[in-house]
Amino acid sequence: MSVQQLPGADAATALAQRQQALRTRYAAHFRPFYQGRLRAFSVALVAVVVFGFGVHSLDMSYARILGGLGELGKMVLRMLPPQPGSWSLAGIYAHAMVETLAIALLGTLLAAIVAFPLGFLAARNTTLNRVVQFFARRSFDTLRGVDILIWALIWINVVGLGPFAGVLALFMSDLGSFGKLFSEAIEAADDKPVEGVVSTGGSSLSAVRFGILPQLLPVLLSQVLYAFESNTRSASIIGIVGAGGIGLILSEQIRTLELQQMAFVILLILATVSLIDFCCARIRFSIIGVRAL
Repeated sequence: MSVQQLPGADAATALAQRQQALRTRYAAHFRPFYQGRLRAFSVALVAVVVFGFGVHSLDMSYARILGGLGELGKMVLRMLPPQPGSWSLAGIYAHAMVETLAIALLGTLLAAIVAFPLGFLAARNTTLNRVVQFFARRSFDTLRGVDILIWALIWINVVGLGPFAGVLALFMSDLGSFGKLFSEAIEAADDKPVEGVVSTGGSSLSAVRFGILPQLLPVLLSQVLYAFESNTRSASIIGIVGAGGIGLILSEQIRTLELQQMAFVILLILATVSLIDFCCARIRFSIIGVRAL
């Protein structure tokens, strides 16, 4: 018998019991608006306070921004037209750009090669024990926590100025990033191929070789290619502190206000990065397949 068919008092009692049951079963939906949202409101309030403190303490001024836009427009006009200055300087810029690409490629490859075996130590499903995993993860966090410019300054003091310091800076920075990404990819691998290899009498090494690696290689190669794209831009920046590449030339042009040559170098960097992005995207899609439309 439904609630509508019961006598008056019984119907009211049944309806109240049903409402109470719904409130008990779906308590989260019947809570007052402010409950459950207090934490989100507190976080938003703290963010607003921090933003306001930053605006006040950093001496941010809309008047200075508007005034600076005029100076920025004058600077852009002085950069036109971009020109290298002479053919000999154009050759120097091209050589520095090739050096920048070499720094990015070597730093990325060295970091990927070293991080590949270390990623297995940092993954829960392939590590030797929890202690090794803990120290491997924390080591990767430490390496990632230091900015690449700091690594460049450190290695410049160790090995001196030049591209070798840039390669080592990219290596140290990417080692932490690759170690984290590789270990997470290993942990996300499907266990069924591994179980299949083990069930046929395969060793742990065979399980990794035939059960995990075929799943990982497309993902890892895609991550390495993306890192190479990013490092092409990073290698242009670390040259400013003396770690080789075209960044050193760019910083000198900014200091001496050779704006037309600076514009030419910036366009050269943009063209090179765009070409690298295009080539790496084609290689990446050939490995992992074109995304479904």
